[in-house]
Amino acid sequence: MNGASREAQAAAREQLDALTDNTSVDAKKLADELAAVTALLDREVSLRRALTDPAQPGEAKADLVTRVLGSQVGGETLDLVAGMVRSRWSASRDLVDVLEDLAAAADLTAAQRDGQLDEVEDELFRFGRIVSDNRQLRSALTDRSGTKQAKTELLHTLLGGRANPVTERLVDRLVGAPRGRSLEAGLEALSKLAAERRDRMVAVVVTAVPLSDQQKQRLGAALAGLYGRQMHLNLDVDPAVLGGITVRVGDEVISGSIAERLDEASRRLAG
Repeated sequence: MNGASREAQAAAREQLDALTDNTSVDAKKLADELAAVTALLDREVSLRRALTDPAQPGEAKADLVTRVLGSQVGGETLDLVAGMVRSRWSASRDLVDVLEDLAAAADLTAAQRDGQLDEVEDELFRFGRIVSDNRQLRSALTDRSGTKQAKTELLHTLLGGRANPVTERLVDRLVGAPRGRSLEAGLEALSKLAAERRDRMVAVVVTAVPLSDQQKQRLGAALAGLYGRQMHLNLDVDPAVLGGITVRVGDEVISGSIAERLDEASRRLAG
């Protein structure tokens, strides 16, 4: 996103936080309504452009939101979206992207209120690994010729009663409306968004054998000290690591794996 959209995004997130800090606000309902507005503006290109037209006054665009959505959503959602369209956007698509993020953030807030945010984070990560390792499942969930109902039923078979309801809602929305993203990228984005709810970073840790609780605590403390922020560990086991450990934080990879050391030695010998 360019400068104007980044500023509008920051303002929208502050407004969402202010809303959801009030426990009387139904975060789940807010998430569902924001997701519905996302789908509407993703589908109605002319409306989206009208709401982000820099030549139009902010109040005129807010009035248009009220006319279109006033009878469809609650007051909190209406105020939030009206505030967003008063802002300037570098591209009309950015408005929809931010609305989608806010819908997910509201759902994650609901999980956080119930003390279930860690559970949702872990489930999103594990589901991402399952999708990456199962080509047939990935194909079924991303097949453009498949119906949304069929994909929803498949997800319910996989997750229904086994995963947190917030996890199921987030994944269902992602599969039903990928909006040009790969399934893996969408799941990773949701995982990062979940970590941000507590101002934490996500570290993907791959080890040859499961870590003990004491090892997890030491690693988490070491990474928190290195990055200056609380760290959430997404743990995976891969025997190919051969006794070492690989940590990925964002785009940065910290590797202490024996396998990579052997590969490096082989490259040096070959050179």
